[in-house]
Amino acid sequence: MKYFRLIQSFRDAIRGFRFVFRTEQNFRIQVLVAMVALGAVILFPLRTTERIVIVLLITMVLTMELLNTALEYFTDLLKPRLHQYVERIKDIMAGAVLLTSLAAVVVGLLIFVPYFIDLVK
Repeated sequence: MKYFRLIQSFRDAIRGFRFVFRTEQNFRIQVLVAMVALGAVILFPLRTTERIVIVLLITMVLTMELLNTALEYFTDLLKPRLHQYVERIKDIMAGAVLLTSLAAVVVGLLIFVPYFIDLVK
């Protein structure tokens, strides 16, 4: 294993993450929501499995948005020739991100609402 190549891979990944953070409003919103969710994970006495589920959901949503952005950039390369297909691909990926985000919200509510209710009581 080459140490320099490993370090370079991490740098490349961080550069990509920073690029998407700077250029994509939805990603910034998702990161903000993730921070709020992580704050709630710290605040409430969640079970280990609930903590794991929240972290996995955050990872899934952010990963889907990263993939969506990458695919959008890739399809833009094809746009002059295949514009109708590019639009469909972008819509499908946006739908995948939306579905993942909605599932994360539903699961998050199922986990956190009982803790909020106990907090209010």
